[in-house]
Formats: sequence, C-alpha cells, structure tokens
Amino acid sequence: MQKNYLAYTLLVFATFCWSGNFIVGKFAYLFEIPPLTLNFFRWISVWFILMPFTYKEIFCNWDYIKKNWIPISFMGVISISTFNSVVYFALNYTQVINVALVLAAIPAVTIIISSIMKVDKTNIFQLIGLLLSVLGISAIISNADINKILSLNFNKGDLWMLVCVICWSLYSTLLKKYSFKLSQFTLIQLMVSVGIIFLLPQFFFEKSIGLQVEFNNIFFIILFYVVIFPALTAYFCWQKGIEIVGPNRATMFIQLMPLLSAVLAILIFQETFKLYHFIGASFILSGIYLSNKKIIK
Repeated sequence: MQKNYLAYTLLVFATFCWSGNFIVGKFAYLFEIPPLTLNFFRWISVWFILMPFTYKEIFCNWDYIKKNWIPISFMGVISISTFNSVVYFALNYTQVINVALVLAAIPAVTIIISSIMKVDKTNIFQLIGLLLSVLGISAIISNADINKILSLNFNKGDLWMLVCVICWSLYSTLLKKYSFKLSQFTLIQLMVSVGIIFLLPQFFFEKSIGLQVEFNNIFFIILFYVVIFPALTAYFCWQKGIEIVGPNRATMFIQLMPLLSAVLAILIFQETFKLYHFIGASFILSGIYLSNKKIIK
C-alpha cells in the first residue's frame, strides 16, 4: 500500500510539472521563441546534465541495451522528438485549455493500445469509454459545431494534439510492456540520445525558414523550467509511477492536467472556459470512468 501512495505522489507531481509546461510553452510563443528550436535546446541540455550520472550504467549494461535498442529508440522518437515538439508547435495555434483537454483522452486510448499489445486486457466498458472520449475530443476540436465536422474545418493546433495522444498512449504502454532493467535516468538518457537525432532536422528546418532564437533572459528562464521540471523531474516521476502501478492506473493521473492547466490558463492568460469545453470534458471524463469499470462475473 505504501508503494501505491508513493506512486500516486510521483504521478501527481509529474502532471503538475507538465501542466506548467503548457503555460511556459504558451509564453514561449508569445515571446516568439521557435517551438521546435526550444525543444531541441531543452533535450540537448537534459543530455548534458544526465551524462555524468548515467554513463557508467550505460557502459556496464551495453549488451542489454543493444538487445533492447529498437524499443528504446522507438520510445525516444515518439516521446522526445515527436510528443514534445508537437505540443510546443500546437500551442502556437490553440489555447492551453484545448491542449490539456485533448490530452485528457490519453487514458482511454492507452487502455485500448495496452489491450492490442496484450499488456492489459480490455472489456466492453473500456470500448464504450474510448468512444465517449473520441466524442469528447470531437466536441473540443470542432467547438461543438457540426458544420466544422462536416466541412473538416478544424483548428490546426487541436488536430496536431491528436498525434500527441497516440504517441503518449503508446509510450506509456511500451514502458510497462518492456519493464527495462535500467534506472529511470539512464532510460531517459538513452531515449534522449535517440530523440536528439530526430530533433536536429527540426532545429535546422526552423533555422532555414528564418526562425531564430534570441538568447536573452526570457529564453533561459523558459529553458530552465522545461529542462528541470517537465523533462527531468516529470519523466522520472512518471516512469517510476508506471513501474509501480502499471500504465492503465498511472495514465488516469493525466486527468489532473486539464484541471490544473485550465485554472492556470484562466488566471494567467484570461482564457475562457466555454460550453464546448464543458461538453467535451464531460464526454472524456465519462469515458475515463467507464474505461476503469470492471465486468462483474
């Protein structure tokens, strides 16, 4: 039981750090910091910070790492160089509230992916829960406007967040499936090493289209936050939490992000929580409830 409480504490703190990441990501947009460039400097900083603490374990476990290089590399691509870049990119086009609410569908999608990959079993309630979550996302990205759905006229940022939902659900499932025999920071170090390779083209792309970063105080304050909290601290807490309670139970804590992010966005950016947000959130939360309901035999 004590282990469960530890896991819940770690997972809550991880979601708090990530909620702040959305706010800081929005500030990065307002101060014209290129999103893909920010993500590149974020993870290159993490790589240098972790290396002195992880290189010995990497060398000692090199044969084991080589055997598991494909799943570790894939997880690095979908979490480091895809999920994070897409979040910062999407915040250039949509509200913090929208980003957080779309990500609230991650638990239902994780349950389905876990079932497909035979990490956890699924049932009819979870399938209905997934359907409700999809309806909730549709309400948010369409502003509950049927005409937008029929004309396929959606906000670019909201659509990109669907990529994040799939990436993070798959990442959480793979963490449980493989249960790597490596410390949390070493696993992060390995994933970052691969992720940086795929972040380089993103960095040079923004540079090629004239998006330059100014190395001023604002940039370094934002970089400090995204490196220390959502990157190092949150990833460690999340991976440790999943290791203790599994992906299906851990992923439920994603639901704290919409609440925390919405409150912060309303207080800081004066964003408005509208009726379609409420409708979408209601469907998603109903889906989450059903997704965790067990069939009584």
